[in-house]
Amino acid sequence: MTGYVIAGAAVLLALAVVVYDRWRTARTMRRLDDMLTAAIDGSFSEKTFDESRLSALESRLVRYLAASALSERNIREQKDQISALISDISHQTKTPVANLQLYAQLLSEQPLTPQGKDCAAAISAQADKLQTLIEALVKTSRLETGILALHPQPGEIAPVVECSTAQYAPKAAEKGIMLTVRQTEGSAVLDPKWTEEAVCNLLDNAIKYTPSGGTVTVEVKNYELFSAIRVSDTGPGIPEGEQAKIFGRFYRAPGAYQAEGVGIGLYLTRQIAEKQGGYVKVESAAEKGSTFSLFLPRP
Repeated sequence: MTGYVIAGAAVLLALAVVVYDRWRTARTMRRLDDMLTAAIDGSFSEKTFDESRLSALESRLVRYLAASALSERNIREQKDQISALISDISHQTKTPVANLQLYAQLLSEQPLTPQGKDCAAAISAQADKLQTLIEALVKTSRLETGILALHPQPGEIAPVVECSTAQYAPKAAEKGIMLTVRQTEGSAVLDPKWTEEAVCNLLDNAIKYTPSGGTVTVEVKNYELFSAIRVSDTGPGIPEGEQAKIFGRFYRAPGAYQAEGVGIGLYLTRQIAEKQGGYVKVESAAEKGSTFSLFLPRP
């Protein structure tokens, strides 16, 4: 009889151990899930957990998440500092750049030698380039740090294309380039203001590299999931080895150093596309022109 009691007690003890182990495992899994959920929604804090009561796995996960949270805070602080620095630079240089442009204009109106006129034109061009660079840097930094947020909503693409092409029609005509607008009907989830900025960058790029007598064509193509604003030119084209690099910040192709610009327009366009759930694609071949497509999700 005593043997049966001992055997029964052993079975109950074994069951209790199994139940306790499963309870501990379930509790650990719940705590791990809570930690990961807190990390995802940004509310994780290592002070929330009592390390003396954690399992070894939980303790390691806490240290990892704490380090990740610290790293994220450091990156965010660095971006904020960079953005503040660029804003300060923009504010402090606004007046000097405006003065440079004014004096360059006044100088060009004076009786100058041919060499003096060339120097005045060079000063004016470099002042304009500096202003463009500063404006592009401010826009890019504010987009990257979230200070300027995009607000994509379902809308028609045609008004964006019309506004963009209207801005660049005079520049194309001045250079002797035919700017053609084809089919523009279509809808997408977009922020009209920033999408117009992106299309203007593509138009500026196309007109810049298309020689006099060439053509630049703008059209909208609608696909199942995306609508694409396509800007095609008859410029020199982009070698295949350069196509993956041209969307980098400040990147200039080896043959493009004589052209105007600072190498940030395509980078900004890609940032705008990505923040709207889209992307930018280039199709090109040397001496055959290029087509840049801004893909935006359809409603």
